[in-house]
Amino acid sequence: MNSPENSNDWYVVDLKKKVSKPKVEPIFKKKPNWLRVKLPTGEKFSKLRSIVDEHNLHTICESGHCPNMGECWGAGTATFMILGNICTRSCGFCSVKTGRPKPVDWTEPERVARSVKLMQVKHAVLTSVDRDDLKDGGSIIWAETVKAIRRVSSGTTMETLIPDFKGIYSQVDRLIDVAPEVVSHNIETVSRLTRTVRIQAKYDRSLKVLEYLKINKIRTKTGIMLGLGEKIEEIHDTIDDLVSVGLDVLTIGQYLQPSKKHLPVQKFIEPKVFQELKNFAIEKGINYVESGPLVRSSYKAEKHI
Repeated sequence: MNSPENSNDWYVVDLKKKVSKPKVEPIFKKKPNWLRVKLPTGEKFSKLRSIVDEHNLHTICESGHCPNMGECWGAGTATFMILGNICTRSCGFCSVKTGRPKPVDWTEPERVARSVKLMQVKHAVLTSVDRDDLKDGGSIIWAETVKAIRRVSSGTTMETLIPDFKGIYSQVDRLIDVAPEVVSHNIETVSRLTRTVRIQAKYDRSLKVLEYLKINKIRTKTGIMLGLGEKIEEIHDTIDDLVSVGLDVLTIGQYLQPSKKHLPVQKFIEPKVFQELKNFAIEKGINYVESGPLVRSSYKAEKHI
């Protein structure tokens, strides 16, 4: 029998020898000071918090860990996601799970409407996952939810942050027919990066959806994320494209990586750049612009109607 010293199955480790750990690059870039936010407070927020907890209500404000939740809730605005929480698309920036969605819940419009009523929401923002698995793209539930909120909470105004419905205008028509105060569709990034950031989407298709809404006399809105590797000239070109389709409201914010599996942040954009882009967009003819590191699609949405 071989001794341990002579066996190929053994090796000797010098425990006294100091071994240096390999350098590991951090998963997340360190956030600059301007991205730090205070915890939400205030009587209005506390009241809504207790209602949400008591009735087990769901808002994307919470699940998305929105940095502006306290401010928005204090202003009477909340965002609700419909059509489930599993998306048929796999955008590189989004934390929503990709997979096979559950069947449509036809009681959802009434449940969302009751949530809006219970929370005494003055302005509701509705959004959804993409439902490319459905023949109607989910547009029927979209329209029914708007109608339900109008029945149950008639004083609540609405913004609908819709998917592109694959550019099928008959599906977009269902939203036009119920006429929410604002219809939003986020273009998210510049043309060059669209395939990387929104792999199943098309830049030009999103522009055409916004143009179609505007032709049908709907107040339109879109959002852009910065920090994904875009150039300032490309952002200017995107703003020019949005002006050409008659856009009314634009939001510009900093992209933040949800997890190590998502697209990394290429750069944290300084606040002064957001202000410069806001000035540029307004000078180009966009009526209302929210631009800042912490701006999200629904930030100050009650002012966009």
